[in-house]
Amino acid sequence: MKRFFKVVEKDADGSTKKPRENEAEAEAEVEENKKKEPLKFMTWNANSFLLRVKNNWPDFINLISTFDPDVIAIQEVRMPAAGAKGASKIQGEIKDDTSAAREEKKILMRALSAQPFGNYNVWWSLADSKYAGTALLVKKCFKPKSVVFNLGKIASKHEPDGRVILAEFETLRLLNTYVPNNGWKEEANSFQRRRKWDKRILEFVTQNSDKPLIWCGDLNVSHEEIDVSHPEFFSAAKLNGYIPPNKEDCGQPGFTLSERKRFGTILREGKLIDAYRFLHKDKDMERGFSWSGNPVGRYRGKRMRIDYFLVSEKLKERIVACEMHGRGIELEGFYGSDHCPVTLELSPSSNSQNQDSV
Repeated sequence: MKRFFKVVEKDADGSTKKPRENEAEAEAEVEENKKKEPLKFMTWNANSFLLRVKNNWPDFINLISTFDPDVIAIQEVRMPAAGAKGASKIQGEIKDDTSAAREEKKILMRALSAQPFGNYNVWWSLADSKYAGTALLVKKCFKPKSVVFNLGKIASKHEPDGRVILAEFETLRLLNTYVPNNGWKEEANSFQRRRKWDKRILEFVTQNSDKPLIWCGDLNVSHEEIDVSHPEFFSAAKLNGYIPPNKEDCGQPGFTLSERKRFGTILREGKLIDAYRFLHKDKDMERGFSWSGNPVGRYRGKRMRIDYFLVSEKLKERIVACEMHGRGIELEGFYGSDHCPVTLELSPSSNSQNQDSV
């Protein structure tokens, strides 16, 4: 006697699918799972992600639970990439080839596997040592079409020091960067490195205008005088009395005239809008800065806005809110870092609204 068996369908994760009453139910399930674009974003230079997990995690969890971002961009992860000493590194994986490294990775991954972070997929772009590095957390319901780690869009190639993560979604691109500090001198790892970076970023934003861009992260520049607490202090700053030969390179890294001019060119030619300044026209000495100097010493009370959300002009009318979550000179809301989180919220696109109303 022949026996007939009905094939049991399984989901992508291997779990058995529930029986469906009819095709309409199946279509409804597909519609329910349809990817929509992310609308709520957060960026934060954590100044060592592991230290924040160890020392400041409960408060940061409260912020994430309250704002409920779809995407979280982290800079200065400061976790070394995997790979044996002297061998090529695997910049998308955290080092775990020593007992100390395994313990540190365990602490970090345990924190990210618990709620609310268990709702996110995580991508890493790491340096060879405990330096720089970026991470991108995206809610599992938003599946990027691609995630790459450099401005050239080559998936396997990581930007040196893990400074770039570029995610492409159906309707937009999101770029998370930890921009190199300008430094104080005319040297390969200071002025020259930053000039090369700015040139590459300019090429990227002008050559990739086919889809709206959200560029976020620690951009290490304060565009205008309104973006620093004490313009005269930062303009006159110098290291050990050194004065650069070019007057436009003088001053605090991030506030030199040359950096600010190049940043203005990037905004203008890339057709990008500074989301925070678009909504907040006036100087805010309490909440208007994302980086704060050490509360002890000459930098006490000296603050800069160097963490941004820049969005394509096409998204300008969809900006609902862009806020900095730190305040005052005692680093309230900085969660142990010298940078505070910055958030962006967009309204749904007209296409999404039309789909929802059908």
